[in-house]
Amino acid sequence: MHSLEERQHGVRPGFERRMTKEEINSYPIRKWKGPVHLICSSRELTGAVKKLSREPVLGFDTETRPAFRKGQKYFPSLLQLAGENSVYLFHLKHLGLQEPLISILADPNIIKAGVSLGHDLRELKEMAPFEQAGFVGLGKMSKEKGIKNHGLRGLAAVVLELRISKSAQTSNWARDELTQSQIRYAATDAWVGRELYLKLLQI
Repeated sequence: MHSLEERQHGVRPGFERRMTKEEINSYPIRKWKGPVHLICSSRELTGAVKKLSREPVLGFDTETRPAFRKGQKYFPSLLQLAGENSVYLFHLKHLGLQEPLISILADPNIIKAGVSLGHDLRELKEMAPFEQAGFVGLGKMSKEKGIKNHGLRGLAAVVLELRISKSAQTSNWARDELTQSQIRYAATDAWVGRELYLKLLQI
């Protein structure tokens, strides 16, 4: 945790200096515990998009099967959108990037908050071209607030005082059926993105 000297002088790790890996690891792990909807069919997609279109702020993330050999490249397997009360996971391996989902990604009236947006959006556009709108990069937003950590895990510790597990990060996201730990991991990342955006607005 933070040293006695830092506490006495009101130094806030993450603001006056980067929060260290050890300090991040001192926070308790938290996961999204609410409803998670895994969307695998066009019929499910229509209903999910109808509900998400009513949300003013969504947490956004994608998961892609890791490439371990030079020249290997995979499309995103999963797209996650977190609303206020539920997280929706779109299994792109089964769905592709269909028009109803693109309508959310192109809607300027719905905030989509996440980190490393440029990379994620480039990969999605390789699946189907679209004009993104309403995206907010949490790294840029946190820099403007004077925060030194800009990744999702560091921001979660600095801003929300929690730790997110990265244990499933390099798992096989291209599986036909995702494991419960993959589902919970993916939902948590999107949920944290939404929570960070709302909290950063208050700083």
